[in-house]
Amino acid sequence: MKIAVPKETWLGETRAAATPETVAKFVRIGAEVEVEAGVGVSAGFTDEAYVKAGAKIVTDRSRLLSEADIILRLRKPSVEEVVLLKRGAIHVSYLDPFNEKVLIEQLAERGITAFCMEFIPRTTRAQKMDALSSQANLAGYVAVILAAAHSNKVFPMMTTPAGTIAPAKVFVVGAGVAGLQAIATARRLGAKVTAYDTRPVVEEQVKSLGAQFLKIDLGETGQTKDGYAKPLTDEQIKIQREAMKKVCVESDVVITTAQVFGRRAPILITREMVEAMKPGSVVVDVAIESGGNVECAQPNQITEINGVKIIALFNLPGRVPYHATQVYANNLYNFVEEYWDKTNKRFILKLEDDIVKACLVTHEGKIVSDRLLEAYGQAKQ
Repeated sequence: MKIAVPKETWLGETRAAATPETVAKFVRIGAEVEVEAGVGVSAGFTDEAYVKAGAKIVTDRSRLLSEADIILRLRKPSVEEVVLLKRGAIHVSYLDPFNEKVLIEQLAERGITAFCMEFIPRTTRAQKMDALSSQANLAGYVAVILAAAHSNKVFPMMTTPAGTIAPAKVFVVGAGVAGLQAIATARRLGAKVTAYDTRPVVEEQVKSLGAQFLKIDLGETGQTKDGYAKPLTDEQIKIQREAMKKVCVESDVVITTAQVFGRRAPILITREMVEAMKPGSVVVDVAIESGGNVECAQPNQITEINGVKIIALFNLPGRVPYHATQVYANNLYNFVEEYWDKTNKRFILKLEDDIVKACLVTHEGKIVSDRLLEAYGQAKQ
């Protein structure tokens, strides 16, 4: 089977869907690999490295897409490029399916077997394929590095002949994958870290990283089967904001990471809370691409209110493209390899497999994802 990896065309995208290392792995299991010229340049991988790994470099993007049996990419395809794919081709990428009904319908109409990387389940077996987690991990790291670069204070405590410098106070809201990495990174830099999450179950993880856990009595809360926090009531949100405001006022840096795929990110930090913070403080909204946690954040911008900087930049993992590409490419390889018949050198679609059932969205001319059919208000096809 021929695997194709096109160059990402999304504005500002620096990541790629394959590395020379994953290309070599695909070649070893019997796949033929073609990559578009320049596919990994922005991430630090040369065309020569891909060729050395066994890939063929293709300059004609339309031919690359139209002849492939499997297409691996990071961002969702454009509607215009879907028509280039041959019927029965397998397409694996992020798809933003809840906001891209027309695209999903076109993939179905074209007869594409499309897998949505956002739908990879959070199970032990699927962990090696979980692209959302691998990218969120890097986003948490980058958020802290950005905050440190824009802060008017150093993070660690320093004892100098001129006196002692107190450590910066960092408040991390949301203790999922991105939040936990933000906590760990801020602690490594020497900051004093406080973290909050509506899920009491994460308290132990937060404390294990050397941070304090902010407890707010909200009554009954919990998490979904996928490990996400459940939505709060209006009264719970009011109580939460009042308690968080007190911590924000004392913090030098606030990093928000609360988001659930398929839903708008909740507003956790209001303008009033930002205005109450000290001049020189920094707020980083990691959830900005799904609506944002900070009321006054401006998408893909760094703004300032009363001397407080609000960083709401898109694609934080793309700021460390080498490693972001490395882990995403490994996620894709692990997914394909899981269903690869090494004897016949082809991908075997196992429709009853738990992972396949979770992330397969279109197949044989139909939308087959129950989650999407429900979201689109359609009956099961």
